Amino acid sequence: MNENHVLKIATNLTIKDWQVKNTIQLFNEGSTMPFISRYRKEATGSLDEMQIAAIKEQLSKLEEIDSRRETILKTIEEQGNLTDDLKKRIEDAQTLTELEDIYLPFKPKKKTRATKAKEKGLEPLAKIIMKQQELNLMSKAEQFITDEVLSVEEALQGARDIIAEWINENERARNSIRRLFQHESTIQSKAIKGKELEGIKYKDYFEWEEPLKRCPSHRLLAMRRGENEGFLKVSISPDDEKALEILENQFVNGVYDVSEQVREAVKDSYKRLLASSMETEFKNSSKEIADEEAIKVFAENLRQLLLAAPLGQKNVLAIDPGFRTGCKIVCIDAQGNLIHNENIYPHQPQNEKAMAMKKIDSMVETFKIDAIAIGNGTASRETEALVKKIRFSKDVKVFVVSEDGASIYSASPVAREEFPEYDVTVRGAVSIGRRLMDPLAELVKIDPKSIGVGQYQHDVDQNKLKGKLDQVVESSVNMVGVNLNTSSKHLLTYISGLGPQLAQNIVDYRKENGAFKSRKELQKVKRMGDKAFQQAAGFLRIDKAENPLDNSAVHPESYHIVEKMASDLKCEVVDLIKSEDLRKQIKLENYVTKDVGLPTLNDIIKELAKPGRDPRQGIKVFEFAEGIHKMEDLHVGMELPGIVTNITNFGAFVDIGVKQDGLVHISQLANRFVSDPNEIVKLHQHVKVKVTEIDVPRKRIQLSMKDIK
Repeated sequence: MNENHVLKIATNLTIKDWQVKNTIQLFNEGSTMPFISRYRKEATGSLDEMQIAAIKEQLSKLEEIDSRRETILKTIEEQGNLTDDLKKRIEDAQTLTELEDIYLPFKPKKKTRATKAKEKGLEPLAKIIMKQQELNLMSKAEQFITDEVLSVEEALQGARDIIAEWINENERARNSIRRLFQHESTIQSKAIKGKELEGIKYKDYFEWEEPLKRCPSHRLLAMRRGENEGFLKVSISPDDEKALEILENQFVNGVYDVSEQVREAVKDSYKRLLASSMETEFKNSSKEIADEEAIKVFAENLRQLLLAAPLGQKNVLAIDPGFRTGCKIVCIDAQGNLIHNENIYPHQPQNEKAMAMKKIDSMVETFKIDAIAIGNGTASRETEALVKKIRFSKDVKVFVVSEDGASIYSASPVAREEFPEYDVTVRGAVSIGRRLMDPLAELVKIDPKSIGVGQYQHDVDQNKLKGKLDQVVESSVNMVGVNLNTSSKHLLTYISGLGPQLAQNIVDYRKENGAFKSRKELQKVKRMGDKAFQQAAGFLRIDKAENPLDNSAVHPESYHIVEKMASDLKCEVVDLIKSEDLRKQIKLENYVTKDVGLPTLNDIIKELAKPGRDPRQGIKVFEFAEGIHKMEDLHVGMELPGIVTNITNFGAFVDIGVKQDGLVHISQLANRFVSDPNEIVKLHQHVKVKVTEIDVPRKRIQLSMKDIK
């Protein structure tokens, strides 16, 4: 383990070096992030998942720098140019940028104007000019005329090309211009001539300019998308005159003709080499920062979506609404199994409302339905209104459920594997119903990018996005825990230590041997080694297990502690779970050992109080305002109930039941300054909003949450 890395990470994250060291050691031993944060608190000093993830990320970056450092050292050594001083500078470099600046003069390159001039023997002339002491430059330049260099001007031009490249490769010059770009560059976007009509959606950026450091991620990504689609030209640059002044102060130190040659070379170097090099660097770095911000927004939205309140194991009737093609209805039992499906046609053009209502009423009665889930797409409001007219013989709650990604799921291999004999409409309706029962279990089957939350997710670095979203899914699944006997292969895949193959092996074992009776039985699963069992066991629950701890977050490695607590109090483990009075008698300090401290013991006590409790909140029914179905029904000043569907850096989108979400800009979220919309709203939160602007042609609705009565 690299001690320098440990110290650097500890300093950057303001934590102790032993916390970093132990965490890295646990990763090296094959432990996962959820396992480390939940079951190794003594080793990490109770670091949370975000801190543990930061350690892993920073270590990866430092290792990337080390790898590049080795490549550079090897390349320069093979060239025969590696001096002791150069080697030390490379070994001391702290960033990739610093490394690349040192390496630039030695980097193998294609033929440039400078290399061609050197081949013609003009490097000595360039050195003479660079010293700026020669009084008779023309006479000196004449000495370099050859069969390949036909004139004094050609000799001077070649020398200037060499100097321009020296300036471009000079570390001090690059750092000076880099600082200028960092603090004073502007980002500009202009419409590509002749593409204005085709790219009208980018109209806001046809003539746009602002300081790069103030450009928010969503705006930068929008401009970059416009550029990639061929509608915008985007540039990043500081004031040219200021850049040239910085370089001239560094390289021009005389008043003779020879100094004018250097001045010309400076200008050429900046315009032709340095400016474009720095623009590329800042285009990449600003994109990287924007990507990180967008990925962060997406990840937070995804976490909220995955941890949305579940209805639980209830019998559900789910409707995928539609007009001409009708509404697909499915009935699902409490375990999520499809038990019935059919179509109804209550809307235009068939208008079979009475028959549709009768069928729904009959299905609710026949299949003992507890709740109805209606997809929020086409004909959603009309279908909801129809269902609410039915007088059921029992209390049946009606929920409107997001359809985002349901069509992606219905056509996926996962859906075909689950329902090979049914078409996409049935699969889509099943997905809607199951989302109501358990959003987490259903959404893990869909590519997170298709779920419809976040901003510019298709424009960011896809590898980084996937890595972050997989981390969020893994974190969410393990935070909730899953039922070992009912969870799908797809849900089990995300459990700490499992993965696709072991998840499949668990499902196969269930089919062959029936339900698991204990966590210990997991060790009989094919390829379930000690490490995988250690990482996974605490996150898997067995309902009605003989050992009640098998349905809790207490890890099997700690069962002996709970058994000792029960023994000391002369009771059974189940009595500890049932009796708060017994738990209060436990003196935790009596059970502290060199491996088990108070953090783990406190977690055990909390879990005994509520074993297997789902940490997600209970679900609430939401109702849109009556009589509001389309944008034309709105008017400015109207106050309406809404549900938050997406959160971005610039505000929140709210569904108010008119098939077009409205935007509550960040400035309209509260009667105070808001820096992050997540301070005020959460995904699927029920809110009240005021309509402030309606633009029917552009399908835009502006909303406010300020001064709501």
